[in-house]
Formats: sequence, structure tokens, C-alpha cells
Amino acid sequence: MPKAYRYRLYPNAAQADLLNRHFGSVRYLYNWALAKKTQAYQTENKALSRYDIQRELPNLKGEQQWLKEINSQALQSALLNLDSAYTRFFREKKGFPRFKSKKDSRHSFQCPQNVKVDFSTSTIQLPKIGKVKAVLSREFVGTIKTVTVSKSATGKVFASVLVETTDVLPAKSAPNQALAVGIDVGLKDFATLSTGEAIANPRFLKKSLKKLRRLSRQHSKKQKGSSNRNKSRVRLARQHERVSNQRTDFLHKVSTRIVRENQTVCVESLNISGLLKNTKLSRAIADVSWGSFVSMLEYKCEWQGKNLVKIGRFEPSSKLCTCGTLNHALTLKDRVWTCSACGTTHNRDLLAANNIVRFAFQKQNLIGVDSPESALVETAVR
Repeated sequence: MPKAYRYRLYPNAAQADLLNRHFGSVRYLYNWALAKKTQAYQTENKALSRYDIQRELPNLKGEQQWLKEINSQALQSALLNLDSAYTRFFREKKGFPRFKSKKDSRHSFQCPQNVKVDFSTSTIQLPKIGKVKAVLSREFVGTIKTVTVSKSATGKVFASVLVETTDVLPAKSAPNQALAVGIDVGLKDFATLSTGEAIANPRFLKKSLKKLRRLSRQHSKKQKGSSNRNKSRVRLARQHERVSNQRTDFLHKVSTRIVRENQTVCVESLNISGLLKNTKLSRAIADVSWGSFVSMLEYKCEWQGKNLVKIGRFEPSSKLCTCGTLNHALTLKDRVWTCSACGTTHNRDLLAANNIVRFAFQKQNLIGVDSPESALVETAVR
């Protein structure tokens, strides 16, 4: 089973220089290849393949001698990434590949081979760079498939190690409604569970917004190109990184607990990109990061042999009373409502969570389910 492990690297001055040269060279080659492909199509109406570009790489190294000092497989990976970007553009209608800039907030390169992780000395050996000190917080047993070295906007360097482990995914048992939990995500509360538990929305971005605005104003007033402007950029990036780390930590803790405590997890499929178009709520929606939360639930359910079921986004989960009456007049402001038919008073979020479980086991409009009997989502993010 493939698993990824992310470690913080602490390179010395010479290694940091080599890493920066790798980041720059990979970026240069990516942009050079993108320009070649674009020019060939515009002038000759010809689509250059990755192999066409690779055949020109020796000539480019002859012209740019400094490319010979870079790990050749890292350069090959840059061409492979460009090829993947074109594939996503044509098949999935993603954005056209763009040129990379040295001012981008994140830089990376890949090492598919000749990487060694030594837990006894807490080092990771990278080709052309050598043994780099690292905080190896978690040990693994398996075969290293590839290592992605990245540099964040704050200057921190990380190594993401993809490992083919000997672990085997546990077999899943049939979904059991008595052991299932429904999750209704929201903004007032981060999530409401069908058990009645409401998980508070931590609002990490909102709490840091005042400081972020102050740091942003300070940064904008610094002279461009000055060392003080770069220092202010790092301070601003650190605060953004802190918010991101807080959010990720919160999502991991909540998703792990939910998967551990329940045999089946039921969620609603949401059009998050559409919801983000609401200019009044987009910042709050981005802050709760529902998409990342569901992704974590998916792969953690796979790892622990649990079931995750998604229902369709158009199910009236918050408007349908337990008696079957549909409240068409319900608005977003109505947090509590009373059924006109049976007189039952509902908390809309708790009602939605319970209805999500009910819809999931009635097998209505399930998303990502191959077989109605299994009611499982097989597309996990590993």
C-alpha cells in the first residue's frame, strides 16, 4: 500500500545552495519545454511529445553547462510534470500550463531513484546533494518510490517520501446503519454529527485576519527589491503558514476521531467551487476547508477498513421532516424550524445529519458507488 511521509530538512549552507540551484534549474527546464511546445504548435501546428523534448535535452545541456551539475532524473521529472499538465488540460479541462516564476510561493523537484533514508543518523541522502539532516518523525518499512523536495514561502525545506509499504488494506465489512454517522458541514458549526454532537468552527483565518492585514500593509510599504521587503514577505508567509498548519492539524484530529469511532461515515457531496463564488461567504468557506476534510475521511476510511458513502448534493437533507413533509420555504437564516404537519421542531443541522444517514442507506443518488449493495466509495486519496 502506498503511503507518503513528510520530513523537515535542515541543509547546511552548501547543500542549501545546491537545493536552490536544483529548484531554479527544474523551473528553467519546465519553462523552456513549455515555450518549445507552445512555439511549435503556433508556428508549425505541431504537437511536440515529451520524447521530442527529451531528445533536445543533450543539446541544451551543451549550451547551458550548469544543467550538467543538476540531477538528471530531477530534470526528466520536470518534463514528465509538464506532460501531465498538458494531459490534465486536454482530458480534464484544467487550466493551460503556465510558466513558473522564481517568485512563486513554492518550489520543488523530484528524485525518483537513488534516495536513502537513514533513521539511525536522521539523514536523507539525495543525489548530487548528499546526506541532509532531517527530522525523521515517523519510521517506515518499504520501498521508496519517489521523493519530492519542496521549499515553502517561509524558506523551510521538506522531503515528501512516497513509499510502497508492506501494509495491506483491511477488508471492509458491510455498511451497518446502527454503526453509521452522518456529517453535515457548515459555517456556524464546522460539522454537526447525527449523534447530536456539534463540532465548533475554529475560524483560524478570521482570528488571524487582523494580524495578516497589518503584516500585509507593512509589506506593501517596503521598497521593492530591498532586504526589508523580503523580511516582511517572510513574516507574512509565516503567519499564513501558521493558519494553514492550525487548520490541517484540526482537520486531521477531527477526521481521525470520526473514522475511528464509526463503522460507516456518510457525507453530502458539495459543489465547493460553486459555493466559493458567493463573495460574502467565500472567505469563511475557504477557511473551513470542507474538501480537504472529506479527502481525509476518504483515505482514512480506506486505511482502517471503514466505509464512506456520499449522497448527492441536491438531496433536501435540511428541509425534509422525519414524517416526510418537505419545507420548501426554509431559508439559510432559519436554523430551527417546526414541521407544519406533525409539529416536530428541528435543528436544521442535526436534521440534515440524520437525513444524510437515512438517504445513504436508502441508496438514493449515491456518489462514487459502483454497486448499490456495497454502498462504498472506492476512490480514496492515498
